[in-house]
Amino acid sequence: MARPIRETPVLKGEDAFNFEWQRLVAENRAPEERAELRRKFQERVAKARKYIEVCW
Repeated sequence: MARPIRETPVLKGEDAFNFEWQRLVAENRAPEERAELRRKFQERVAKARKYIEVCW
């Protein structure tokens, strides 16, 4: 049987401030910058898949 999912903790203080700051920075990126970041991420994922074996 699966374990129950724990409740998500509430961020407070500096953690909450940092989370909100990072959210706003990410929302305000230019479309070209987002596309470049997505491309770099996909390259890293493709590279990592060479070393990861998934067993089903």
